[in-house]
Amino acid sequence: MPRHHKAAESVLPQRTLVVDNGAYTMKAGFATPSPNEETDCRAIPNCIAKSRDNRLWVGAQVEKCADYGDMTFRRPVQKGYLVNWEAEREIWDNTFFDRAAGLKCDPHDTSLLLAEAPNCPAALQTNCDQMVFEEFEFAAYRRCVGASLNAYNDMANLFGDQPRSPTSAGRPVECVLVIDTGYSHTTVTPVYEGRPIQQAIRRLDIGGKFLTNYMKETLSVRQMDVRDETYLVNQMKEDACYVSTAFKNDLESVGKGPLTAGRKPPVRKEDIVVDFVLPDYTTRMRGELRTHDPTTMAMRTKLGAVTGPDGKKEYIMALGNERFMVPELLFSPRDIGMKQAGLAETVLLSLSGLPPSLWPSMLANILVVGGNAKFAGFENRLYVLSSQPFMILTDQSMSEIRQLAPAECVVRITIAPDPIKSTWLGGARLAFDKAALKDIMVTKQEYQEHGSTWLLKKFSGGSTK
Repeated sequence: MPRHHKAAESVLPQRTLVVDNGAYTMKAGFATPSPNEETDCRAIPNCIAKSRDNRLWVGAQVEKCADYGDMTFRRPVQKGYLVNWEAEREIWDNTFFDRAAGLKCDPHDTSLLLAEAPNCPAALQTNCDQMVFEEFEFAAYRRCVGASLNAYNDMANLFGDQPRSPTSAGRPVECVLVIDTGYSHTTVTPVYEGRPIQQAIRRLDIGGKFLTNYMKETLSVRQMDVRDETYLVNQMKEDACYVSTAFKNDLESVGKGPLTAGRKPPVRKEDIVVDFVLPDYTTRMRGELRTHDPTTMAMRTKLGAVTGPDGKKEYIMALGNERFMVPELLFSPRDIGMKQAGLAETVLLSLSGLPPSLWPSMLANILVVGGNAKFAGFENRLYVLSSQPFMILTDQSMSEIRQLAPAECVVRITIAPDPIKSTWLGGARLAFDKAALKDIMVTKQEYQEHGSTWLLKKFSGGSTK
């Protein structure tokens, strides 16, 4: 990375790097006139991994690893906040500044728009600001709450509303309630004209990491010890788990619910239980889901391994109620003794911090982002709005927010087309609006003149309009 000093200019650089520095993946890319999350944004593992042969893999290098068995991870973001800049610096150097970096840039000629989690401690924010300007030496910089950037996305298209007027181009939507359910936690953030309403932000301490750890413990007790196989169990969770829209029925179908004598389960067990073929990282690099075969599982119980269709030995785990009980924690954390409200109740707790006049607008514009939103059935469990006409929901468990919300309010919920990169996309749209960007960016020269305390106050009270 270049370390020579270059005088800061009052004019913002033409190039803007947008970074959503998540706990599991870092979404990064340069702002373009028509940003596209598929072509302009890269999702890079935000970690340093150590494989069983003691080799270190940094950032994007993790994707090139062939053997994820017993792999350990060091993640600079913990509980949603960036706490380890020593590790993060290695990842950023590998991603942005090394000679072979995939998103190579000269920080002296680049502006940085960085997304952070809500309610980040001031000490961590100051550390971040100092690293950006003093260590990396970016020419200009803006740090903002990630949820607020979603207000710059095309909400009218997402909700099927009339297109906004041309004069509104580049401006955030007036009201949006963002549910961000990611790796570290789940937050509910009301955003008004591009600014988060601080007193109404609510947090649920369950995210993808918590769900993966819970699944590891459950499988280790019931089948085999997978406590050291974080990567593998995370893949199982992503491939096999779903949000149940009829939790009690599904539980009864796999033989764990209070079935009455002579009553048939409402859903066939065969429709829920699946077999997961474990990878051996030699001939099979990734696990595979298959239709459940009871005879195969009986053989596995006796012999430990079975012979697959290709004549090779396979190790198989049957996944039953784990498929829907793990994501259920997002909606019912009390099931495992956590004294926190579920996701639907958290939304209403967030609304309680707002003036009642804003409730209808917020409930009518609920956007779900984050990796957990990709669970099948997630949108149906809350209340669905898709490209089809409104769905009439008859199962009470399918419309939890609708049940809790005031009857006179319309409830509309949609999941971003790409929930993982939605925050980055909103930031890229804001970053290419040069007039808006000039109002919110702070140059290195201003930072050197006023210091970190001034910068902290400016970012906490500045507008992202």
